[in-house]
Amino acid sequence: MVNPVMTSLINNTFAEWTHGLDTRESMISIFSHIRDIPYSLIVPVSDPKTSEIQLLKAGKGSCGPKHYLLAEMFRKLNVSVVYATIAFSWNDPDLRYPSGLRKQAERLPIAHHLACRVQIGCRWILVDATWDRPLAKAGFPVNDHWDGYSETRCAVKPLKPPVRTASCHNLTNELCRVKDEAELFPIDGEKDHWHAEDRACYYREKAAVRTPDEAERIVQFYLEFENWLVNVRQQK
Repeated sequence: MVNPVMTSLINNTFAEWTHGLDTRESMISIFSHIRDIPYSLIVPVSDPKTSEIQLLKAGKGSCGPKHYLLAEMFRKLNVSVVYATIAFSWNDPDLRYPSGLRKQAERLPIAHHLACRVQIGCRWILVDATWDRPLAKAGFPVNDHWDGYSETRCAVKPLKPPVRTASCHNLTNELCRVKDEAELFPIDGEKDHWHAEDRACYYREKAAVRTPDEAERIVQFYLEFENWLVNVRQQK
């Protein structure tokens, strides 16, 4: 059973962010507030049912809690949302890592990002509120001005499955997809979930195959990454 105090916090925050706004304006407001919550990898999250509360109380959080909260609030507006898990590498050449952090990123296993797919009319669009605006200074793809109906940029560079990429192309050299898949799963390697619990289970399965050495490297990277983000935000 969900704690009534936790439910009250989310409801009160929702009311504050959407007061006097229509549906599209409310979506933009919710997105902007969540995007502007500082990104952090060191806020512990063990349960998607409470991650939104941890995010609001701590005032910072990672892509998981941000998009669990975004989905919950969009659904309060009767907007359909699914969770989009996207495989990626932390070793993104566009990010302006310090040299030591770059070396750590090079040694990390594949990671799994969370964003949302939102139904706007007859379209499903990617809505990604991951990076807060000050991080643009370090090369992060911040979605600064969302209009409430266009697809946002993905916060990470999706990894494409090599088998699928190699085995199925059409005459224009584009990947072949069935109609339903093209509409709901437009990114190669993306896994979508209707329920937060399903997404959490999928993520745990992926994390479970990591070796102890990989897990240790991830922890060290998270700590250094967090310190770097603090410095980035302080830069003028």
